[in-house]
Amino acid sequence: MKKLESSLKNMALALTGFSVVAGAILGWVNKVTAEPIAQANAKTLSDAIAVVVPGFDNNPAEAPETIDVDGVSYKIYKATKGGEFIGAAVESSSMGFGGELKVLVGFDVEGNIIDYSLLSHAETPGLGSKAADWFKKGAKGDITGKNPGEAPLVVSKDGGQIDAITASTITTRAFLAAVNSAYGAYKNQHVDGTSGATQQAADEEKTENVENN
Repeated sequence: MKKLESSLKNMALALTGFSVVAGAILGWVNKVTAEPIAQANAKTLSDAIAVVVPGFDNNPAEAPETIDVDGVSYKIYKATKGGEFIGAAVESSSMGFGGELKVLVGFDVEGNIIDYSLLSHAETPGLGSKAADWFKKGAKGDITGKNPGEAPLVVSKDGGQIDAITASTITTRAFLAAVNSAYGAYKNQHVDGTSGATQQAADEEKTENVENN
């Protein structure tokens, strides 16, 4: 058998053939794994919402609302029980020491922090990654029960009352900035007790007052 000549043309054909086959394989793998990945991500989100706004009987993840505040988009997952608004989970992010830090923060109807879940981060393992637990109820940097509307969350080193993660002040600042931003989006959306039946009652009272006047 005649040996295939090593030429630019032959190499180009071989490379093209390899690229087509590799592309087809990657496309097939993506198609096969897309659904399971989407389902896993949806479950992770639903579980996170259940942690930060417990007690709902609707499906907050099914129809999130997106709001833009100062050019930044936030997703708001409203939670209800028996048709009554009980709070919402807000997805927010900021830039930490290693990159983007994304957090899901749960607020009750008054705007108090119920809990939070660190969705993703690129912080240093063992240091900045402690943000997943550092600010939980009973922990050193506990933010639960606090209302950023009464006083923005600020690290103690900057004059605030939140203890920074040991050796990770930058991460702490980024985390608190994300939480404060989440609260801003929450209030901007008017979901703090002025939605649902409460909002309807307020509108009816306003209409009645106008008619009486």
